[in-house]
Amino acid sequence: MAGFQGSKEQVLALNTFIKLVRCTNTVSAGVHDHLLGKLTVSQFGILEALYHLGPMVQKELAEKILKSAGNITTIINNLEKNGLVFRGVNENDKRYCTVQLTRKGENLIKRIFPIHAEIIVKRMAILSEDEQQTLGRLLKKLALNKE
Repeated sequence: MAGFQGSKEQVLALNTFIKLVRCTNTVSAGVHDHLLGKLTVSQFGILEALYHLGPMVQKELAEKILKSAGNITTIINNLEKNGLVFRGVNENDKRYCTVQLTRKGENLIKRIFPIHAEIIVKRMAILSEDEQQTLGRLLKKLALNKE
């Protein structure tokens, strides 16, 4: 079976995109493996955002972890059911609830985050400091291109 027979530019772009997606999936799976049975990746993302940035409304959380407003509600409901977050009245605008960590949630993320950070450091160590900085710049450039 022959591969895609597009232009040189198309083949290069598609092959690069496939490598990017495969790399993202592989690295993400390895980095998040320690969460299995404890939290989903999205739940971890919410706890981590609240831990580092403080209480937020759901819309802000959705933007931080790249989820839809509908999806974020389900994730927060499950975290709340497990006693890891609670919804409080937003003092600036009573129409919105502010999501906050409970003591149990804070203790969990305090315990898990250092492990998570160390896994990322070890995973990224295959790249030199210069390579990591270059990759970071290239990914930012790619992400900012809205065409």
